[in-house]
Amino acid sequence: MTRFEPRQKLWLEADGRLVMSGYRLRLLQLVADTGSLAQAAAAMGLSYRRGWGKVKELEANLGSPLVRSEVGGAGGGHTRITPKGEALLAAYRRFSERMDEALRTIYAEELAPLERNPGP
Repeated sequence: MTRFEPRQKLWLEADGRLVMSGYRLRLLQLVADTGSLAQAAAAMGLSYRRGWGKVKELEANLGSPLVRSEVGGAGGGHTRITPKGEALLAAYRRFSERMDEALRTIYAEELAPLERNPGP
């Protein structure tokens, strides 16, 4: 019998509107790591406009800013994650890790025995 690979996709909604997902987590984490929305978007194969739109969508759905941008200057502008954004990223990452752990546990209890004993 082929070994199963449990997978899950998680996202959070508020009133039916997306407020966080693994994809958006990655975008925001790249912003935090690089200090640049342009670099984060490019790393994900997105245009700057599309990346900015995704951030603005989350902010609108949450009702609070997740990033703060500063324009220009000698070294160019930069974008930082707000304290609320940092808290959301950390909490969502922990939530996702715990869900992955629960998925592995439940899989081991419910489906892994079928791999060992395929039977008729």
